Amino acid sequence: MIAESNAVLPGSLASRFCGLNLSSPIMLLSGCVGFGEEYTRVEGFSNRDVGAIVLKGTTAAPRLGNAPHRVYETSDGMLNAIGLQNPGVDYVVREILPALDFSETRFIANVCGSTIEEYVEVTRRFDDSPIDAIEINISCPNVKEGGVQFGNVPEMSGRVVAACRRMTRKPIITKLSPNQTDIRENARRCIDAGTDALAVINTITGMSIDIDTRRPVIGNGQGGLSGPAIKPIALLKVKEVYEVAGPAGIPIIGQGGITSARDALEFIIAGASAVGVGTALFYDPLVCRSINQGIAEYLAAQRLASLTQLIGTLDTGAQPARECA
Repeated sequence: MIAESNAVLPGSLASRFCGLNLSSPIMLLSGCVGFGEEYTRVEGFSNRDVGAIVLKGTTAAPRLGNAPHRVYETSDGMLNAIGLQNPGVDYVVREILPALDFSETRFIANVCGSTIEEYVEVTRRFDDSPIDAIEINISCPNVKEGGVQFGNVPEMSGRVVAACRRMTRKPIITKLSPNQTDIRENARRCIDAGTDALAVINTITGMSIDIDTRRPVIGNGQGGLSGPAIKPIALLKVKEVYEVAGPAGIPIIGQGGITSARDALEFIIAGASAVGVGTALFYDPLVCRSINQGIAEYLAAQRLASLTQLIGTLDTGAQPARECA
């Protein structure tokens, strides 16, 4: 019998996100926890310790993914190029979702596609399911446009969001890529197209080389870099997107290298309403408990009744000049 967490999370951690009640600001990121059941095999882990779980990226038809190696540890991070391996949306809706316990936490689908038509079809299938919200992964390559990623072209990002918006009444979260010129413009296009929230950021493109073979370590040649190495970049992107999303009332999931309560608090101060945890789970599956505890202790020390009082409170005013010795 796997032990579960029976602790009741502090009320200060509770919030509303896109109309959903969250008991914690933590969301487990897509691709890091499978379809919501993998980490429940770990003693002491409980889905009740997080506000939501984003399921593995799902396409219209089953995919086998990329050739190995698909994961490689780097200094302060991890490269991955899984290739969206998944059993296809029909199987996920028919076989996986009914087995999930929706009383434990919220479950969010992650929609992927190689064409706008595929995004639309997968979104339509999840709309007719018990899933709580839909995250659109616009970092997929558009096969009709020569492999250009949807998420790197603001106009293209907006087209995907608008098409999916017409297919569902569930909350839509758009996952933004950092591998673009102006993430604020992309966020603006997605908001205009009808997204309810934004996830900032996806992984950063990178590579590693085997000096003995002089070949890329990752079988795909390149992969997505995640983990603490990308945290400073992710923080800046959250701050930039908040400049657009905050006035529009669009919440942000801040993600990228969060391993502690201090990390999570930085993202919230920068403008995030929730925080995503992913790579940290690979070496500490129970990290969410310490993050919850640390956030609650900080709020109490700051005499803040709720997390919402902290969102976007970054002071960007000019610092006073310092005297030379």
